[in-house]
Amino acid sequence: MKQQTLTMQDAIHTAKMLSEALPYLQRYSGAVVVVKFGGNAMGDDAAMAEFARDIVLMRQVGVNPVVVHGGGPMINDMLNKLGIKSEFVRGKRVTDKATVQVVEMILSGLVNKRIVQAIMDAGGRAVGISGKDDDLMVCEADDPELGFVGRPIEMNVQVLRDLYAAGIIPVIAPVGTGMADNETFNVNGDTAAGAIAGALQADRLLLLTDVSGVKNAAGEVMTAITPDEVRQMIADGVIAGGMIPKTETALKAIDEGVRAVTILDGRIPNACLLELFTDHGAGSQIRSTAPRVRPHVKR
Repeated sequence: MKQQTLTMQDAIHTAKMLSEALPYLQRYSGAVVVVKFGGNAMGDDAAMAEFARDIVLMRQVGVNPVVVHGGGPMINDMLNKLGIKSEFVRGKRVTDKATVQVVEMILSGLVNKRIVQAIMDAGGRAVGISGKDDDLMVCEADDPELGFVGRPIEMNVQVLRDLYAAGIIPVIAPVGTGMADNETFNVNGDTAAGAIAGALQADRLLLLTDVSGVKNAAGEVMTAITPDEVRQMIADGVIAGGMIPKTETALKAIDEGVRAVTILDGRIPNACLLELFTDHGAGSQIRSTAPRVRPHVKR
């Protein structure tokens, strides 16, 4: 009897949470949400399966998720196995022709298809592509000293619209094409996600990381930040290290028309669902306008 009571309590709690999520489900119906997936979760089968279920659920309730992924640890492992030594300039890896071939093999092959398979296993439909497909992401060298590390200069996102209009979740490897024939560029995953979100005029960009969010000078996670506050925190040195490129990506995406960007802790269970469909959220949201929860007309 005790077990039955607990089960009923759990069921009531779940039903109550679903009911409370209604305004958010209405709010994001038809919305385009770009999700950058990376970090330690990519190497954990259980975390990968949970992420895939969240993405499939988002699609099931009317959201149009677009997944962009990284894969740095996997690239490092393969370079080590092949005996390809990495050279660094100002802390950044120099990507020569041999290295970029490995990058493309791991990102467009191993990692991309693993995520696609996880989404399919969760009952969704997914297609894996890279930034080279249909000239999705055309790049130029970000820094000549770094070799084939690219910066997107032209985005062609119609292929993504075609996919999610057909009910298919795009999964994108951050490998871009260049202006010259047979030119391939490795693109930072956050940079690629920001460029894609901006080109799609996405409603939200979610950057999943291995940290809890953007912290203020007292070390406290800030749940809501304006672009001006971010710029001031960078100038003051409060935002430093690896958080600088993430917040700069967020600012650029907002400038290009993305409604809001959230830097959130991907280690939290169901982080994407917490951020989109609950009052609590799961990280630091950067936006220049007040949040809107009421239902909106589908785009």
